[in-house]
Amino acid sequence: MSQSRRMSLIEAVTNVVVGYVLAVATQIVVFPRFGLQPSLGENLAIGTVFVGVSLLRSYLLRRLFVRLR
Repeated sequence: MSQSRRMSLIEAVTNVVVGYVLAVATQIVVFPRFGLQPSLGENLAIGTVFVGVSLLRSYLLRRLFVRLR
């Protein structure tokens, strides 16, 4: 069964939002264990960078696999 464009968009947005929340929550828990004490704003900014890198990685891998197919 093929996925509609709308559902693909909903899936992608959900994936990004869940990834962002998970990244920030993980940073809040893990960073202090390594002696890092970023503010909430810094954690949110770092999470944004991680999400951007993840989006770029996902896009490039998807395009690579399309080309290989």
